[in-house]
Amino acid sequence: MKIIADTNTFLAVALEEPEKKKIVQLTVGHDLVAPEVLPFEIGNALTAMMKKRTLEANELTSAWDIVQAIPVELRRIDIRSALEIASRFNIYAYDAYFIECAISLRCPLLTLDRPMKIVGQNVGIHILE
Repeated sequence: MKIIADTNTFLAVALEEPEKKKIVQLTVGHDLVAPEVLPFEIGNALTAMMKKRTLEANELTSAWDIVQAIPVELRRIDIRSALEIASRFNIYAYDAYFIECAISLRCPLLTLDRPMKIVGQNVGIHILE
């Protein structure tokens, strides 16, 4: 089965967050898919954590290396459709990209983001928890 995994799930695994074990359990034996913007969003999130001092500068590249070791298929998405989702539910485009990906591939979504879960459920996406 293909699973759409969002940015925060990759970060939780790379940064050894408490949710890591559950994420690994839910995804083992499945194929991870994400919009092609994923690496850029991960890089931005890592530098944001560094700026907030929740991540040390020397941890930045090691976290990136861990994320890069996670196999994931990057997919092109329909940005226009994602923007319609973003507008309809008043969410960021980056979040809508993952929802659009799940809709277009008819795959479940794995996210730690509560608002994304709610939007996903509202558009008929199965949410992995």
